[in-house]
Amino acid sequence: MFSIGDFARLGLVSVRMLRHYDAIGLLRPAHVDPATGYRSYQAEQLARLNRIVAIKDLGFTLEQVRAILDEKVSTEELHGMVRLRRAELEARISADLARLRSVEARLRTIETEGHMRTAEVVLKRVEPVRVAQLAARAASYQGEDIGPVIGPLFEELCRRVAAACVRIAGPGIAHYREEADGSIMVHACLPVNVAPGGHDFEVVDLPAVETAATIIHHGSMEDVGPTFQALAHWIEENGRRSRDLAREISLHCPDNRDEWVTELQIEVS
Repeated sequence: MFSIGDFARLGLVSVRMLRHYDAIGLLRPAHVDPATGYRSYQAEQLARLNRIVAIKDLGFTLEQVRAILDEKVSTEELHGMVRLRRAELEARISADLARLRSVEARLRTIETEGHMRTAEVVLKRVEPVRVAQLAARAASYQGEDIGPVIGPLFEELCRRVAAACVRIAGPGIAHYREEADGSIMVHACLPVNVAPGGHDFEVVDLPAVETAATIIHHGSMEDVGPTFQALAHWIEENGRRSRDLAREISLHCPDNRDEWVTELQIEVS
């Protein structure tokens, strides 16, 4: 038998925690001295303590812990719960980091206010192009919504085009369409010279744009805000009106995203 202090040290918990578990009936001492009230524990009770701590640390309430233990959860079931909780935490951390990057990017946009690169905008005609295309839906234009969609979409499109032995004839193109429910249909495109049909991707012709306001963005697309907003300022200052959603042309996409070069195009009248 072990005193409550020794049992707490062996179980890597606090004496206060053991007293609380006793009070709510979650882990009773093996023996309580009727004269002194001293609690004593047996080594075999460490197994229940381990399960209590593990399940509680997964985010369950103590009442839920009691219910789970009453069902005599197995070690394998505990492993399964841990794997599920890990996936949930990783997804939450990833989402939080994406939001943080979005806030940082928005702050960088704010810092550029009053220093817009409007002098770099070029008007030009964009030629029609035939592309292989895949599409998927994003919740909004926010970076944390677009990023997780457009990257995997291009990866899958590259895989399918390569499997079809189709040669890519130019830089990748991304374009977007807002749906009636406010979501965004994201299109990943690769220029090709093949006929439509017979592939596990669409082959479509993107029409010519007679007049496009264009600007070159250098760096990760997470930091595209100031470049897009410089384009918006130029359009307004020059009495133009945007007619369509933008296209993004990936001119240079090395592994280091800070070295990316992307042309932004907006059709204007």
